[in-house]
Amino acid sequence: MSGLCRSPLPYFHDSSHYLTWLTEAPCPLLLDSGKPHSERGRYSLICADPAQCFAFTPDDATPMATQIDRQRQAIEAAITDFEHDPELPFCGGAIGYISYELGEQHLLARKTGDTLPSWFTGIYDWVIVVDHQHQKCELVVQAGSRSAWPDRLRNGSCSDNKLPSFALTEPFASSLDWPAYLEAFNAVQDYIRAGDCYQINLTRQFNARYQGSPLVAYRQLRNTAAAPFSAYWDFGAGQLLSLSPERFICAEDGRLHTQPIKGTARRSDNTREDRQLADALQSSEKNRAENVMIVDLLRNDLGRNCIAGSVNVDALLELQSFRTVHHLVSTISGELMPSRSPLQALLDCFPGGSITGAPKRRAMEIIAELEPSRRSLYCGSLFYLGSDGRMDSNILIRSFVCQNGEIRGWAGGGIVADSVADEEFRETEEKLGKLMTTLAESVSD
Repeated sequence: MSGLCRSPLPYFHDSSHYLTWLTEAPCPLLLDSGKPHSERGRYSLICADPAQCFAFTPDDATPMATQIDRQRQAIEAAITDFEHDPELPFCGGAIGYISYELGEQHLLARKTGDTLPSWFTGIYDWVIVVDHQHQKCELVVQAGSRSAWPDRLRNGSCSDNKLPSFALTEPFASSLDWPAYLEAFNAVQDYIRAGDCYQINLTRQFNARYQGSPLVAYRQLRNTAAAPFSAYWDFGAGQLLSLSPERFICAEDGRLHTQPIKGTARRSDNTREDRQLADALQSSEKNRAENVMIVDLLRNDLGRNCIAGSVNVDALLELQSFRTVHHLVSTISGELMPSRSPLQALLDCFPGGSITGAPKRRAMEIIAELEPSRRSLYCGSLFYLGSDGRMDSNILIRSFVCQNGEIRGWAGGGIVADSVADEEFRETEEKLGKLMTTLAESVSD
């Protein structure tokens, strides 16, 4: 491709090593397949120094849907002239997060409670593409890039930066302890019995003060719970540390795919017990029902942007095992309408049904009423989008946000009619417990 400059770089099994070279660059990020700790995922992507940034700043005079669509069009226009190579997953383009609170702004007219932008996107005109399958790495630069960092990477002038160790200065505390959780759980059950909803994803926030480098913390977290949709992003106003196992919306060759997760069981170091836990999850009527509810919701969401009759359930209730938990995962796909763009489809499906409940809007209203802490980036999505329309995105679960010396994490689970309160409470501990334990240990680079 004449508009792309491609140069080989050293291959590291741990792609996060490149971030230690880029700590002084603006907005460094890693879209992390989790290798070598995760079996899934072929590519990792590393970028920094975006050519342009879009921070969503809504006003009160214009309809929210109009403002969101204008932002989408501006992002798509910014990458229109980018070159792409079909051999590569990404050659530069848009990478952004959409916080859960953008969904509340749009669907509930609820103002954000966060000081972070509810939607932030960088336009990156160079990328390091790591192919773990073939164990090779290359630098891909768009023509006209003005960043000095590609030359530094090519000529070997980048090196590891010594980072300050990470340490919590106080233990994690939750805004929803057992008595408060039980009260919220019982309120959800009342809403279910009244017919308001079928399922509610009830979330707990955990927060603590810290000192040191969030990147150091992320590198240790990936050793504990690497997942195929992990990410680290220092976006200036804060840092995102995500160990997400869940894909949200993927677009490739004119098709959309989504893979909701519903159903969780802990892992065990004992092989026999681990197999028993996985078998119990697969046979659990409650967890299977949760998953099927969300599959139906997402079939409808995809159908808004797919050709009629093209939406299919490709896999239902598939067991997938990660380092700390087992999950039930389903796969739904459909053919994108020619008149719609992948980013439009993502926004129309946002937020993901697996982290709201069903029906979506009413579930979000109940969440807003019952959860004492706002979700911020948690349960939002991190996405990349190329000029060829190739897109992938995650659901920001198993994620932390660092900002002004505070680290926040969240964990939740779907509540249905036959849920048991103490089991659901324990599930939130199992989802985030090992990660919080890792962070509680003083971590050095």
